[in-house]
Amino acid sequence: MAEEQKKEYKVILPEGMEAGAYANAVSVHFNNNECVIDMAYTIPNSKEPTLKIVSRINMTHRTAESFLKVLSNALLDWKNKQETQKN
Repeated sequence: MAEEQKKEYKVILPEGMEAGAYANAVSVHFNNNECVIDMAYTIPNSKEPTLKIVSRINMTHRTAESFLKVLSNALLDWKNKQETQKN
């Protein structure tokens, strides 16, 4: 079985996206073809609970699985650093 080669990619952040978008809510939807992740902001003081979508990400199931692993590892690293700083 051939080993999967790791590629290093150059990341390009389009102008105007440097600040990112703040989101405090997320919604995930799956269908037969893709995974859709909506990142949203809860609008405070609205008459009815309201979410404003700030970003929508469409990806394949395979990419979603990879994203889950990357996010889990990054969160675990962050938690470990927090624990190290407490001690």
